[in-house]
Amino acid sequence: MPSSPQVPEPVAEDPEDPEEPTGTADTPSTPGTPDIPGISGISGHDPAFEQARRLTDTVTRLRRALRSSIRTDYPWESLPMAQVELLQTLAAAPLRVGELAARQRLAPNTVSGLIGKLLDAGFVDRQADPGDRRTARIALTPAGRRQLDDWQHAHERRIATALDSLEPGERAAVVQALPALEQLAKALAQPGGGAADQS
Repeated sequence: MPSSPQVPEPVAEDPEDPEEPTGTADTPSTPGTPDIPGISGISGHDPAFEQARRLTDTVTRLRRALRSSIRTDYPWESLPMAQVELLQTLAAAPLRVGELAARQRLAPNTVSGLIGKLLDAGFVDRQADPGDRRTARIALTPAGRRQLDDWQHAHERRIATALDSLEPGERAAVVQALPALEQLAKALAQPGGGAADQS
């Protein structure tokens, strides 16, 4: 296992981690789902909604299973996903807190709280902003980059092992779906998150 810096104490359920919706991942879909408020023309009986619900459940179960299985072998894998996403964003370039909040679509005070914990862990630091001396930019430290690299490599190894356990046809189907899933991720990243047109 690669050497890693000290990380905050693990927690079973972190309120900062938005990746764990409740009541959907481990329960089967039920008939008679009501219309979806705020989404014009889509109801619980719509095939598109059924597909979306199945995909939502699958993605949630994948993320939960991945993180749970990695924690078995890597106890240091305790960083909440919200903090990991900040580190991933900062890996490209230092940013101000306001810029981070805009990119993550979070309130500035929420980002400030996350940054405070990353500062305490030594994963980020504050740098002078050359464009405005009154403000500072948040930058990834070498320790933060090592932590992010370890996080990425651990996930890659675990997924590679799981893929290798599948039947050849199943593995091929997963690989063939990747381009479409990448496009889905891009659509969700757009303003509105790919929501249906309500006009």
